[in-house]
Amino acid sequence: MQRFFWGFMMVTAVGCGLLAAAPDEAFADEQTPADQQPATAPPTPPTLLPALSGPLAANSKPNSYDVGPLGNVYVTGIVSGFAQWQNNVVPGDRGNQADVSNAQIFLNKPTGLVQYFIQAGSYSLPDIGTPYIRAGKATNEFYEPFSQGYIKLAPNDNFSIMAGKLPTLIGAEYTFSFENMNIDRGLLWNQENAVNRGVQVNYTAGPVALSVSWNDGMYSNQYSWAWLSATWTIDKADTLAFIGSGNTKHTTVSSLATPVFQNNEQLYNVIYTHTSGAWTIQPYLQYTHVPVIPEIGSFHEASTSGAAILANYTFDAKSSVGGLSLNGFSLPFRVEYISSTGSVANGAPNLMYGPGSKAWSVTVTPTYQNNSFFARAEFSYVGTKDTTPGLVFGPTGNDTSQSRALLEIGLLF
Repeated sequence: MQRFFWGFMMVTAVGCGLLAAAPDEAFADEQTPADQQPATAPPTPPTLLPALSGPLAANSKPNSYDVGPLGNVYVTGIVSGFAQWQNNVVPGDRGNQADVSNAQIFLNKPTGLVQYFIQAGSYSLPDIGTPYIRAGKATNEFYEPFSQGYIKLAPNDNFSIMAGKLPTLIGAEYTFSFENMNIDRGLLWNQENAVNRGVQVNYTAGPVALSVSWNDGMYSNQYSWAWLSATWTIDKADTLAFIGSGNTKHTTVSSLATPVFQNNEQLYNVIYTHTSGAWTIQPYLQYTHVPVIPEIGSFHEASTSGAAILANYTFDAKSSVGGLSLNGFSLPFRVEYISSTGSVANGAPNLMYGPGSKAWSVTVTPTYQNNSFFARAEFSYVGTKDTTPGLVFGPTGNDTSQSRALLEIGLLF
């Protein structure tokens, strides 16, 4: 209270001194016609969820509404659809198809002691190296139409507690396609959690941000997972994150959203992000481990080790090709490698394309955005090695590679 009082008195004294020293200028401003007064810049909206890693950018002028006791709420959303071609199609998938990729709305109250976030609608979760699951089935069998949402208590800028259906802390790629550099998620993402139900505590001390969570991991509805995330902001251009997570007990829950082996794993990430001018570069490492658990079919321990580089180059207004401006265009790309341990003979769990298999991928996603409108094309290639026959691509599961081409068009409003 004393600091507030003396600060208020200082500001008042300075303001009175300025008026006393320059009465003519103050009077002149009062007499300036309203149409000649400098325009007042609109207030900058707070950072809203869902988080976007780029190159797509959220609406810079989101609509907000005063809803009485619920506070000032920002309403944003996305509508998008895409077409896809792929070879070496597995049974049940399609070589050519079109679908809704997102039809979602987001409600944010990002200020005050009590805050909240709600995400609802339809979505698909396209992912390289796996069969495509159409939006109708994905929405119902993964995280339901109410896919994310939580209450957040934030008594100050450095500390907060969140509870509900939370965005994951794991990995370098987010859950939904529009949040990421590429349309399809990558091979490393296949080992990771996406949405979890639980409680998360966040604390920031200078350049270090810490988050601790107790949750249901791979959306198992069994609260036995513990996570710790630590992010160090080295400077304006560089950050380094360490993430550790794991199930504290063995569980047998298995569903489309809860792969039984991954739901019993430990997972670790190291993620470095560098932003400089037109470039964003994000290399990261991943390690997972599944112990011996006979009741789920894991008769020998197994692990995966992976590395990836995600990068994006954004063209500016001065960039052109043959006189054609490249303003609004970006070029994201991703390169990955991942390997697993174990063998069919020793009874290790299958974490990829058979125990002991390896895979790599290259993905390129030219992107254009103009205000709310965006369009993205994508080409990806997945290659594999040391696979188990019948567990890879093609009608018999014996093809060792798959290529995809996609086109996505949408609006971020």
